[in-house]
Amino acid sequence: MLDPQRLRRNIKDVAEQLRRRHYKIDISRFSELEDARKELQSKQQELQSHQNRSSKEIGRLKSTGGDPTEILNAMQQLSQDLDATRRQLMVIQGDLSSLLQEVPNIPHVSVPEGQTDKDNIEVRRWGDLPNFDFETRDHVELGAKLGMMDFDIATRISGSRFVTLSGPLARLHRALTQFMLDLHTTEHGYV
Repeated sequence: MLDPQRLRRNIKDVAEQLRRRHYKIDISRFSELEDARKELQSKQQELQSHQNRSSKEIGRLKSTGGDPTEILNAMQQLSQDLDATRRQLMVIQGDLSSLLQEVPNIPHVSVPEGQTDKDNIEVRRWGDLPNFDFETRDHVELGAKLGMMDFDIATRISGSRFVTLSGPLARLHRALTQFMLDLHTTEHGYV
């Protein structure tokens, strides 16, 4: 997910960079949500400040023998307004988060613009390519044929370019991930 601060500071530049990935960000929707977020955060801070001042005033009145009833009654309405503002802010922040989760990462300036993976360029190659005495198959083909990789389900769950793993392949993936996590934590003394 892109840093919201980066979008807030320069959304037009981010939108132009995303255009290179053939993605169009809804600038007006983002701006609308941002404006609402700012307004609600400001209102929330104002109400909290007012609530703090009122609480102090109630304490002062009680200590001097005054009657805080009027302020207590006003505090009930203030508390309701503050709760409503918090709920509205949570909804706006959720909408903003949903919008930002759909936005892809910005490509590095060195990445060429293209329509498909075929437009990628090979930057470097390491080692010699092996020669096999059998026809090689793509890992996607093998995983699907063995019933351990399912792209259709993953596409329905989260969109394109994802896969669900199952059976021994899923366990292998989990084991390798855990191995790397364990290796990293022992190297850095986090055990």
